[in-house]
Amino acid sequence: MDFFTVPALTFGMIHCLFVISHDRRRLLHFGITRHPTSAWVSHQLRETFPYDSASKYLIFDRGSNFNVEVVSTIKSFGIEPKRTSFRSPWQNGVAERFVGNCRRDLLDHVIVLNERHLKRLMDEYVRYYHDDRTHLGLEKQTPAGREAVRDASPDSRVISMPRLGGLHHRYDLAA
Repeated sequence: MDFFTVPALTFGMIHCLFVISHDRRRLLHFGITRHPTSAWVSHQLRETFPYDSASKYLIFDRGSNFNVEVVSTIKSFGIEPKRTSFRSPWQNGVAERFVGNCRRDLLDHVIVLNERHLKRLMDEYVRYYHDDRTHLGLEKQTPAGREAVRDASPDSRVISMPRLGGLHHRYDLAA
């Protein structure tokens, strides 16, 4: 779990909280707000882990938003909280990698207008990230499980499908 900030057109900062699964790099939940409080973070965690679907551990940094209230919410789900060391982002590498990918793939190329606009962009990015973007750590598969095509004939026709408003494309073999 981690936060990242996005500057808006009005020069305000929008905060995005996300929870990502380490095994398949699947984004479990994200929430967007201008004013992240510990009560808001606790509410987002309740939406992330409904009906006793919690993980064994939850790794997060020492941000001021992850205070005693958030830790007690995490423990109430039966999850063991794991805080990273002070100024040690590499200890939560999967989350930090997601932030970098999201910035390089999307946020460095658009100007975010407001919270609603960022929510729409992130919804589209999460679909792209899960279904289309391959990962070396997953043996060129996507978090949703789509495998890379291995046996293509030389005369196969490749089709391009634009993603994220044309910033990226998904390529498949024509049927």
